[in-house]
Amino acid sequence: MAVVLDTNIIFSMLLSKNSGLRRNFLEEDAEFFAPNYVLVELFEHKEEVLEHSKLSAPEIYELLYRMLARINFISEQTISQKNKLKAYKLCQDVDEDDTPIVALMLELKARLWTNDKRLKRGLIKQGFKRFFVPKRK
Repeated sequence: MAVVLDTNIIFSMLLSKNSGLRRNFLEEDAEFFAPNYVLVELFEHKEEVLEHSKLSAPEIYELLYRMLARINFISEQTISQKNKLKAYKLCQDVDEDDTPIVALMLELKARLWTNDKRLKRGLIKQGFKRFFVPKRK
C-alpha cells in the first residue's frame, strides 16, 4: 500500500520520546512517500526539533536516518497539472501549503497519513476519505 506522509507526522516522530506513532511507521508494511519539499521543511526547523525533542541529538539523527531510509521522496515536478489543480481545489479553503502533499497522494493513488485535524476535516467535508490509519501495536 502506498502512503503519503504529511510533514506533521515526521515532526511528531522526531519530537516524542516513546512514540507508538514512530513504532508504527518503522514497522508498518507500507511504502511511504513524501514530496521533496518535506526535506527543506525538516532543515528549516532543525534547531526547533533539537530544542524541543524528548530525544537526544544522537537519537534524533539515528531516528531521522532510519525514517529517511523508509521514505521515497518525489519531485513535485513529476506530479501532473491535473492532480496539482485538483489538490489545490481540495486545499484552498483549508491550507494551501498542504497542496503538494495532497497532489502527490492523488498522483500515486495513495492514502494520506496526517495528524492535521483541520486538513482532515476540510478534506472529509469535500468527500475525501483515503486516509491511512496505522495498525496499532
